[in-house]
Amino acid sequence: MKLYVKNMVCNRCKMVVESELQKLGYQLSSVELGEVDVEGEVSDLQKEGIKNHLQSLGFELIDDRKSRTIEKIKSLIIELIHHQDGHLRMNLSDYLSHHLSQEYSVLSNLFSEVEGKTIEKYYIHQKIEKVKELIIYDELSFSEIADRLNYSGVSHLSNQFKKVTGFTPTYFKQLKSRKRQQIDEI
Repeated sequence: MKLYVKNMVCNRCKMVVESELQKLGYQLSSVELGEVDVEGEVSDLQKEGIKNHLQSLGFELIDDRKSRTIEKIKSLIIELIHHQDGHLRMNLSDYLSHHLSQEYSVLSNLFSEVEGKTIEKYYIHQKIEKVKELIIYDELSFSEIADRLNYSGVSHLSNQFKKVTGFTPTYFKQLKSRKRQQIDEI
């Protein structure tokens, strides 16, 4: 049985959810961002127990289709930006439509209606958080960061960074308190 879990945004989250469900005695066939395949059926009472346990860890079980679709959109974007270094071989709308087997306009309208922001804004904010992370690590030049996250150049990265954060990347790099957001709070 497939369970959909909100706030699973990184590999550490996957490990925690997997570990906790195994502690509760469930056999799992797979654990992906936002999705867990539990072997066999899970009763409503068991589901309620899982829900309460996961909530104590900052996760939520998702039951309705709209919420699952939105979480899948977020998971795909997070996976793309934070785990595949933003290397997108097609445009974002085609990428999401392909992975979710739905028209992008339907996905976009649903996301905007529920989240109060567009998929594109969410995508840009995720990219900027990745840029912040890479700036803090101080291992790559701005040019390498721009290339890694598919910006057309450093000026495009700088303009978008300033629009979102209010700072230039150079100024952000010089700040002592580098304020990054957790990716599940964007």
